[in-house]
Amino acid sequence: MGDVVSSLQNTHKLNFKITLTLLIILFSVKNTPLFGQDSKHDSTSVVVDVSKQVDIKDFVRTIFTKKEIAESDSTKKSIAKEDSTKKKSLGPFYTPVAYPGYSLVTGALIGVVNSLSFYTHRGDGAKISSISMLNMYTQNKQFLNTLQSNIWLKHEKYNLLGDWRYYKYPNFTYGLGSKTNLEDLNNVNYTLYRIYEVIMRQVGKNTFVGLGYNFDYHTNISETNNPDIPETDLKKYGYSESSKSSGLTANFQYDSRLNSNNPSKGAYANIQIRDNLKYLQSDNDWQSATIDLRYYIPFSRKSGNVLAFWTYNVLTLGGTPPYFDLPSTGWDVNNNTGRGYVEGRFRGRNSLYFEAEYRFNLTKKRFLGGVIFSNVASFSEPITNKFENINVAYGAGLRIKVNKFANTNLTIDYGIGQGGSKGFSFGLNENF
Repeated sequence: MGDVVSSLQNTHKLNFKITLTLLIILFSVKNTPLFGQDSKHDSTSVVVDVSKQVDIKDFVRTIFTKKEIAESDSTKKSIAKEDSTKKKSLGPFYTPVAYPGYSLVTGALIGVVNSLSFYTHRGDGAKISSISMLNMYTQNKQFLNTLQSNIWLKHEKYNLLGDWRYYKYPNFTYGLGSKTNLEDLNNVNYTLYRIYEVIMRQVGKNTFVGLGYNFDYHTNISETNNPDIPETDLKKYGYSESSKSSGLTANFQYDSRLNSNNPSKGAYANIQIRDNLKYLQSDNDWQSATIDLRYYIPFSRKSGNVLAFWTYNVLTLGGTPPYFDLPSTGWDVNNNTGRGYVEGRFRGRNSLYFEAEYRFNLTKKRFLGGVIFSNVASFSEPITNKFENINVAYGAGLRIKVNKFANTNLTIDYGIGQGGSKGFSFGLNENF
């Protein structure tokens, strides 16, 4: 481990330069209107022409067709007609994917993703709705179940957002702040029940406000101490065998994207204030703010390449959140922050995060694509509550078009962080 740490420390300056370059690119386009996007030509519109694109279904169909004879004119016309019908359809577009995988927190895994995308009305400004269910079992005997929804109603007048989870989750914690090492890990185990629901009402063009409810219940919490750490940060912070957070949320959202599966342009902003209250059966009264901002710059309609930026910040406004409800690496709503680090690698009362990613097509018909990315994060230290260190990561990934009508990709990424952190991540739809 020491050799790996030493080697990565020698490349730290290079990592920083990569991230700095991406930051400069962001600020060089800061005068571009953030909320002035013209979305009527977005490539994810209901009437987008996908007849020249290829997804997994087309790829498999081509293989079997070639085994028999060259594709006849009648076959080509039949496929073109099917594509033409579907591109004008409201859906639903169903995408089931079963895949093996690996990550630092899970070891080997088998996952099954079922994604259902659909439109609730026709028109160039129609936004795609989605319901996604993930079931996963891992080498480390973890059982993860997630049901997430993003549904548009009444011609985008209302937006319903849901996030339900059930985890049986043995994993690791590394302490608090951004200065911890991989050697600081302790084994922890718990069961998580989560219910998040928000209803948003349109108050202006692409602008919404709404109310919601958040519930997190961690039970059967246990920790196996690292013998080199006499008292862990979990015990210093306040260990208990269960914790419950239950509170109301006030939400503001701006969303000019047409397709959250794989945005091609536009902007997204979501600000949530969470107020956990004892009278709602929360263990403590505590408050937090989550600020999620995203911006997408298309290079050209012909190339389909996109430069994307994301910042995700969580601040504790008051009270004392339970340890496992503190902001942590990879614990955003889609578990996507901090590629290059194991989930839960850093944790603190407050967190700041920024990521930039360039997305590009590798094949003419957009069946294969790729990404390069870099991210920086900082978590407040446990004693000073100040941001005293920066954690940098970078990497690249492959994209495989699973469903061209929903513009859904299978994502395979490899990230490299500091201090020996590195690993693969797999998913359906873009990370942000």
